[in-house]
Amino acid sequence: MPKFAANLSMLYPELPFLERFEAAARDGFRAVEYLFPYEYEARELAARLKDHGLHQVLFNGAPGQWASGERGMACLPGREQEFQESIVQALRYAEALSCPRIHVMGGLVPEGMERSEVRATYVGNIRHAAREAARQGVNLLLEPINTRDIPRFFLNRQDHAHELVAEIGALNVQVQMDLYHCQIVEGDVAMKIRQYLPTGKVGHFQIAGVPQRHEPDVGELNYPYLFSVIDEVSAACGWDGWVGCEYRPARGAEPGGTSAGLGWMRGLTASS
Repeated sequence: MPKFAANLSMLYPELPFLERFEAAARDGFRAVEYLFPYEYEARELAARLKDHGLHQVLFNGAPGQWASGERGMACLPGREQEFQESIVQALRYAEALSCPRIHVMGGLVPEGMERSEVRATYVGNIRHAAREAARQGVNLLLEPINTRDIPRFFLNRQDHAHELVAEIGALNVQVQMDLYHCQIVEGDVAMKIRQYLPTGKVGHFQIAGVPQRHEPDVGELNYPYLFSVIDEVSAACGWDGWVGCEYRPARGAEPGGTSAGLGWMRGLTASS
């Protein structure tokens, strides 16, 4: 069975963020991920991890002006200095939290421009970030995201992501394979796991039901089957990463709603 990490930006929404660590540990999670750590002191987050026996396995680099709709800076011409400063900040948090991975958000292709026009900016920024991250043993992840959820996002397909990883040419740059986004954009999810996981270039998975982004036992994807594919391929290629539970609980902010919706995970544990 894969190792599951609770995404604290989405799970346990009825609780203040810092209380979600305890809730995740109580439900049996041994690792967490979330979007951004930056509004909290790193020592406070590290204390929550230690107190509840949790590993921090992923967070995102700064997205730029999130409230204004920005979703990363890597592809934005003219924002290189700000991007570089955001990587310095992210690496400080990664060190304090013993986090081995940072998702570097690609950003939105600017209005009036094509993806091809900002590709060089993206590649240059990621190469710079990879050099800085390599100094402290951190991997950078590139995530294809569907354009229904985030229109004009720079990176949308698995093949595109792997082409960019090859072009960037850094050993510590990998792909974050979110099966929710993959299904919406491309489908054929099981075969893509079989194709890309053995390459050593998939650093992390994320899951959610499709199309509503609820628990993975609701929707059009057969996750028990996909988990068995991940197990099978991992056993053959030695992959030992995490699967992030990045979904919105169907019961929303109802007290205990996240925990009540974890039957899918408890069932896997009971059968393993």
